[in-house]
Amino acid sequence: MVSQTILIVEDEEDVQELIGYNLRKHGYQTEAALDGKTALSKAQAGKPDLVLLDLMIPRIDGLQVCRILKSDSSTAKIPIIILTAKGTETDIVTGLEAGADDYITKPFSPQVLLARIKAVLRRHTEPPPGEQAVIKIHNIEIDPGRHRTYVNGKELELTSSEFKMLHFLAGHPGWVFTRYQIVDAVHGSDYPVTDRSVDVQIVGLRKKLGKAGDFIETVRGVGYRFREES
Repeated sequence: MVSQTILIVEDEEDVQELIGYNLRKHGYQTEAALDGKTALSKAQAGKPDLVLLDLMIPRIDGLQVCRILKSDSSTAKIPIIILTAKGTETDIVTGLEAGADDYITKPFSPQVLLARIKAVLRRHTEPPPGEQAVIKIHNIEIDPGRHRTYVNGKELELTSSEFKMLHFLAGHPGWVFTRYQIVDAVHGSDYPVTDRSVDVQIVGLRKKLGKAGDFIETVRGVGYRFREES
């Protein structure tokens, strides 16, 4: 089996070397970039299986790198894990809104980093059985196999987190979920997201859905549900 390649974008060479050493020890191939411009070139040319991305990097900052990769159809499906010292709630929400699949703050445990990498790669390469069926509800169509969403036949541009959140809620119409249940379903347990950041993502998702965003209902004091078809 061909080992998976991870692009490490980190301007501190000692940190980059430590991460690379631990990844190679566990069977991954690694590429490295010290700045945002090099990261974009390597990601676009090499199509790595995953990108580990620091935010505070020279030439092009990490958030912009994330947005560019996620807006390019040739790299949009490459999972990105932000690995940074910026750990406020606002920083995390901004990173997720930029399209990141996970967010890890420094200092970090190598074991936790490896576990999160495995979890993200698993979500992208091994979808759970039965989760590939196309969902058609109201005027929305969700195709998890192709990672596409349509409203009235028009395709929407959703981030990875937004797509997973919509797929989860629409796949259980009428069910009420707490914010933390939504986080667990979309990102897995022990994910560093607060209930406030879930609210921010729901707002963004509703905005992209337009009038169809009304199907995502707020249940005061509990969380959210997707309205059942009448």
